[in-house]
Amino acid sequence: MNPRFFGLPLMGLFIFCSCTTLRGTGDLGLIIERADGRVAILETSRPQLLGSIPGLGDLSHASAVYSRDGRFAFIFGRDGGLTKVDLLTRKIVKRVLQAGNSIGGAISRDGSMVAVSNYEPGGIKVFASDDLTQIADIAAKGPTGTPSKVVGLMDAGGQRFIFSLFDGGETWIADVANPQDIKIQKFKAGLQPYDALLTSDGRYYITGLFGEDGLALLDLWYPEKGMNKILSGYGQGKEKLPVYKMPHLQGWAAAGEYFFLPAIGAKELLVMKRDQWTIHQRIPLVGQPIMAMASPDGQQVWVNFAFPDNQNLQVIDVKNLQVAKNLQPGKGVLHMEFTPRGDQLWLSVRDEDRVEVWDPQQFKKLTEMKVLKPSGIFMSARAHRIGL
Repeated sequence: MNPRFFGLPLMGLFIFCSCTTLRGTGDLGLIIERADGRVAILETSRPQLLGSIPGLGDLSHASAVYSRDGRFAFIFGRDGGLTKVDLLTRKIVKRVLQAGNSIGGAISRDGSMVAVSNYEPGGIKVFASDDLTQIADIAAKGPTGTPSKVVGLMDAGGQRFIFSLFDGGETWIADVANPQDIKIQKFKAGLQPYDALLTSDGRYYITGLFGEDGLALLDLWYPEKGMNKILSGYGQGKEKLPVYKMPHLQGWAAAGEYFFLPAIGAKELLVMKRDQWTIHQRIPLVGQPIMAMASPDGQQVWVNFAFPDNQNLQVIDVKNLQVAKNLQPGKGVLHMEFTPRGDQLWLSVRDEDRVEVWDPQQFKKLTEMKVLKPSGIFMSARAHRIGL
């Protein structure tokens, strides 16, 4: 008998079962290997890489969302590819090239639909999560009728998705419960919305405005009130630096009574009071911040930086709103991800082809792994969080 199989008698029949190693998905995740079109599968219980999945196309600006059981990841590639991968078997389940240039996506709150936001030809497409059959194709045209790039795509509860039109200056909510009768609400956002975030309770959608000095906020509890400008003029009177890389709004941190957000064209972290939407403090930094990631316990905020300062990490102590630690893991620190309970911080060091795992309490590197041009790190725990 093949040692990998055994027979169980059941009413005169034998059911043959595979005896391969069983594992759950709660401590798994993936790392984007942007140069080679692969994702590496990671395990956090014993920090290690389990293997990789090739054949995912252009991952130069890739992101991922998870099925509700955490087993399947949906990878959004820059080449318009949408790929469903199985973390347990480490194989591609299905891949579709749905557009010419894509910039991310979202999964519906019930896990039944995956939506992709597109630069070329613009708009969003919606797919069934089980087999990636297309459900809807929503063209995005602003008030002038010009097709628009779509950014900041999130789930908005129910069978709805919310997104912003970079060229159209609007934010839309699309209800695709009936794909033959899609209902769309439109809101004036501002000039050139470039990215967005959804707060962890699913209530507030905030989009950054590249063409204006401020942001726009929509309260999804009361959408009839429209979008409001917040932090308008926060950079007024300051000389802007060249912007080498746009901050990622999904890299905002919420900790304690504050939001922490990267300033655009300035070497500082903005501290905003929850529900007041005004600047409470500015924290000077060593460079232009890209992401601000809060530890699960809310006591720390870790910040990485754009070129030419991207070898740095700075850690903010939330209790006193000051820089508590300066670290230099290596050139090209692109992405950070905490394990769900915060015992580990995984970070990618792109220009030195490695991923590092840190103890964030002791500021101590636990281990490192060889990964070619790593960028995004996405833990399967994202399956159970709103806005990711």
